[in-house]
Amino acid sequence: MSPSNCIFDEIVSGVRPAHVVLDEPDLLAFLDVHPVFEGHTLIVPRDHVPTLSELPAAQMGPLLEAGRRVSAAQRAALGAEGTFFALNDLVSQSVPHLHLHVIPRRRGDGLRGFFWPRTRYRDDETAESVAERLRSAMRRLAEPDGSRS
Repeated sequence: MSPSNCIFDEIVSGVRPAHVVLDEPDLLAFLDVHPVFEGHTLIVPRDHVPTLSELPAAQMGPLLEAGRRVSAAQRAALGAEGTFFALNDLVSQSVPHLHLHVIPRRRGDGLRGFFWPRTRYRDDETAESVAERLRSAMRRLAEPDGSRS
């Protein structure tokens, strides 16, 4: 898949719709359309970067920092007890554009190893509601007096 027909590049450019959670100059985070659990978020570099080895070293920290903030928002907005981070590199990577999965977890949620029971949001309104809750929590957590987990 070339950058010209990459689904994530289409989302970054606004050609394809997505439920955006975080919008920054170098990164974009949006809800996964086939979430493991409600709030499952993907964080992608805005530039087309196919693999982790091609990610500029200076962007690794910001990618993980964005994941940390999304994780905190999932706890604050969705009541998650923890988070699972995943980053496939080529193998099992359904879209060849580097992306970090940030998946909210709860004890007893049924997630076992790497067998991810994928679901769908009931409708766009439900997905947008979840995205808005996460955006709102991220804004609150970014404030100087915001609670950081």
